[in-house]
Amino acid sequence: METIETVKETVRQPHHINKPSSPRLAKPDWIRVKAPVSEEYHKTRNLMRGLKLNTVCEEAACPNIGECWAKKHATFMILGSVCTRACAFCNVATGRPDLLDPHEPENVGKAVAELGLAHVVVTSVDRDDLEDGGAEHFAATIRAIRAASPHTTIEILTPDFLRKEKYIARVVEARPDVYNHNLETVPRLYTSVRPGARYFNSLRLLDSIKKQDPSIFTKSGIMVGLGEQKEEIYQVMDDLRSANVDFLTIGQYLQPTPKHHPVLNFVTPDEFKALEKMAYGKGFLMVSASPLTRSSYHADSDFVKLREARMATGK
Repeated sequence: METIETVKETVRQPHHINKPSSPRLAKPDWIRVKAPVSEEYHKTRNLMRGLKLNTVCEEAACPNIGECWAKKHATFMILGSVCTRACAFCNVATGRPDLLDPHEPENVGKAVAELGLAHVVVTSVDRDDLEDGGAEHFAATIRAIRAASPHTTIEILTPDFLRKEKYIARVVEARPDVYNHNLETVPRLYTSVRPGARYFNSLRLLDSIKKQDPSIFTKSGIMVGLGEQKEEIYQVMDDLRSANVDFLTIGQYLQPTPKHHPVLNFVTPDEFKALEKMAYGKGFLMVSASPLTRSSYHADSDFVKLREARMATGK
């Protein structure tokens, strides 16, 4: 993991610029998406610009941005646009972090109200430079959304708060409806894919959320196509269920640039269906597994299904 000192010395540039280029596999037909051109897409884009808000849709080069923004669905990215870590799969810039914008929580609330969102997803960059890792900023954003749009359900996707675990309670006390933290990949690949993180720290975080507030849905996700084995995916599922995680997303990893970790294989739609079936068999309340699945993709409709599943099971 980068220290504060190394972060300060890093210039704002692609974080894998010194790594040799990785060859790219040709995308199969089932992974291709249309370029965003709709009027609603541009309206959503202009709203984000006007309120000076970042979205992971743009920063992480999400393939679903055209579809989601056409429906006025955007995943807000708080705590700035520059991350203090350099994960090998991620397109978000790494370098010297932005100063926190004290108006950001309020502006996110305004955007949620203006878009008329029934469900919103808020994520962030890693902020290892902050004493609390950005926990209070998350809590303030949740409160601002509640004030501006009381009927909107709130899903957060947080960093792992590595070595800052005592601050997680601040986020939980703000009571998001869904608390998401992604494991991203199998344990064996952490050193090459997610070197600044620790697999079991992430599991403990998810487990602690349920222990602090059992009413909050918990969620996690992984990517496939990074070189993982099927048995390793099954073990991740078991680990997540041991932490009482409710919802699992599984999507195809796509290489953002030649400097990032290569795609080692494309998983077929039928293989995704088999993974979904296995996950449901292990007890997840809701599973989304497809080539284009991302953490916030269809999160609004998935949350409704989650809530209905909980009502049906009486949990």
